[in-house]
Amino acid sequence: MLTPMSEAAGLDPEDRKIITLARSTRARNGVPEGAAVRDETGRTYVAGTVALKSLRLSALQTAVAMAVASGAKSLEAAAVVSEAPAVPSADLAAVHELGGPATPVLLAGPDGAVRSTVTAG
Repeated sequence: MLTPMSEAAGLDPEDRKIITLARSTRARNGVPEGAAVRDETGRTYVAGTVALKSLRLSALQTAVAMAVASGAKSLEAAAVVSEAPAVPSADLAAVHELGGPATPVLLAGPDGAVRSTVTAG
């Protein structure tokens, strides 16, 4: 049974924050996915799916790119809000490259319930 985000036992408040930000971006922009990453200084970067004819990026790839473009040196955590059953390997690779193999990636449904947590490596 899925546990609503507000009732998720043991979920760090900072992880709840990035899930909330990803969820808000997804809803506000009407995109299939929302994502947020937290860098080594605690700054967050939030993005939705990019689906142009000339450019396609997942929400998580876009959030990682925003972090890199802003000077982030590492990632502490990442979150994706999606109806997808799993985080694609290309998304995990982007998080791994910036954050390292132990960076947690939380996958939540549109209701904010965390469905899985995997590491980028």
